[in-house]
Amino acid sequence: MALAIYRKYRPRLLEDLLGQQPIVEILKNAARKDKLAHAYLFYGPRGTGKTTAARLMAKIANCETRSADAKFRAEGEPCNRCQPCQEIDQGQALDVIEIDAASNRGIDEIRSLKESIKLSPSSYRYRVFIVDEAHQLTKEAFNALLKTLEEPPAHAIFILATTEFEKVPATITSRTQRFHFKKLPVDEIFKKLKQIIGSEKMLVTDGALELIAATAEGSFRDAESLLDQITSLEDKVTLESVEKIIGKVGFGRTSELAELILSGDLKKSLEYVSKINETGYNIIDLNKELIHYIRRALSLKFDPALEQLFKKELTQRELEQLVRHSKSINPEKHIALIKSLIRAYSEMRYSPFASVPLEVAIIENLRE
Repeated sequence: MALAIYRKYRPRLLEDLLGQQPIVEILKNAARKDKLAHAYLFYGPRGTGKTTAARLMAKIANCETRSADAKFRAEGEPCNRCQPCQEIDQGQALDVIEIDAASNRGIDEIRSLKESIKLSPSSYRYRVFIVDEAHQLTKEAFNALLKTLEEPPAHAIFILATTEFEKVPATITSRTQRFHFKKLPVDEIFKKLKQIIGSEKMLVTDGALELIAATAEGSFRDAESLLDQITSLEDKVTLESVEKIIGKVGFGRTSELAELILSGDLKKSLEYVSKINETGYNIIDLNKELIHYIRRALSLKFDPALEQLFKKELTQRELEQLVRHSKSINPEKHIALIKSLIRAYSEMRYSPFASVPLEVAIIENLRE
């Protein structure tokens, strides 16, 4: 069975973690000084590297090369050659225990874990406990963990990972070092995907990669999984093929419709919506993307400094297009348009005639 792309290209060094440079620097400095904490909390959106970072910390804590070579320790990374590093990479490390809190969330499981914590490592320097989806633990389970997190055995390291930080009790978070993993910028996801298709010798156009990167919404794992799925279906992947497979309209089509609307061309705007609908694309998604597009253009009209923020969400070419369209914005007219599009979006989701609310919104705002 072929290895999934997200597993094949999983980072093996902290330095390889995409888009999390501040976290990488802090963790590497702690590794250099051999000052690893006894408990960490990694939180943030899905697919941003939390579980991967937890495994990397498990490797760093138990890397034999780091223990024996002070010069190598100064690099703050695992060697990936010694037995513990290789066993952790392969998921065969007995002293690295990964727990899915979604299915092991009760007090009985945590009591069993507490008993396991008391045991010394079988062959490593540390026993590392990685609790994924930690917010799923019950209140009783969290309470059972409190004392252990406050005074863990010297040989134990806890790493909690969660997508919902606010659901983790303050009594737990206060006993950990907390690291916020942020969504990844579209351009960084695009560049990394470009490297992967080069290594895999895949035929994927830049337009297709840009749409995959945008669709992932800041999750690199989602982007890799989507790339894996689409390249398994087609030998040559184009923007059009990605749009059809995922049912999402790309930035280019949204921008084209936005240009027609912002220029006040009612006839061509309606023709364009009809064409998109007849081609089989998701017309509801088109409206959603259009709302986001015009909202960004409107925001740029009032605050050009937002261009720096939008760089994380768009490619350079897309950003230049958006800046150009922001100059066509008429605040009073286009605020009303956004309100109409939002109302249309709500109606489209439950209407058997999905394109009609969008067409009516365009007519209402563009007619003379």
